[in-house]
Amino acid sequence: MTLRIVIDPEGADAPYEQLRTQVAELVREGELPVGYKLPTVRGLAADLGLAANTVAKAYRALETDGVIETRGRNGTFVAAAGDAAAREVAEAARAFALRARRLGLTPSEARDALDAALRAAYA
Repeated sequence: MTLRIVIDPEGADAPYEQLRTQVAELVREGELPVGYKLPTVRGLAADLGLAANTVAKAYRALETDGVIETRGRNGTFVAAAGDAAAREVAEAARAFALRARRLGLTPSEARDALDAALRAAYA
């Protein structure tokens, strides 16, 4: 199994974000199974023509998101986090709902604010 990542140097997103997004997508689609060993930071950087710090930044973000895990000198692997993304989004939604309520927004106003934020994020 090979890691199929394409970085567009002219893309709107920074290279580390392109890498983070593509790896997360491959994991979500099951193309990178739980336990799959990812290339080393230096190895992937060389393959993609990126700086090692760029790949390291993407790996750190993916680890924070629960998509991958680093096992010391053994390497970096796709995490067996189950539905880590769904849990994180549910927690963010819960925090948003509580804050909207504290600010005195109605459920309808909170939904409108969330819809606007989603439209902006996915535009």
